[in-house]
Amino acid sequence: MAYQSDPELAELRRRRTQQLQEAQAGGVVDPYAAARQAEVDRRESERAEILRRILTPEARERLGRIRLAKPDVAQAVEQQVISLAASGRLQRQIDDPTLRALLERIMPERREIKITRR
Repeated sequence: MAYQSDPELAELRRRRTQQLQEAQAGGVVDPYAAARQAEVDRRESERAEILRRILTPEARERLGRIRLAKPDVAQAVEQQVISLAASGRLQRQIDDPTLRALLERIMPERREIKITRR
């Protein structure tokens, strides 16, 4: 199965399995919470699969590094890429230079701080 070769998806599954085991060990019995979490996990895995198909490996790696530093920016980029794919405006996979151009449009302006000593 192609899904098992994706390390991000495997990590998501591992974390979810660990959460379920901890919940069972703690005696937490809330079927609605489990159903909600299952739905969130399903959406997360679908999102990861879509991004895996849309982005080249280099672009996925860059987006992963951005996610570590600025999760909100990575979320915005992911949402924009997924919406582009859903609307059919993508003709090919998004490579690293294209992702960088997209990031430049999304990233907020940087303020430069200068300190002058007297």
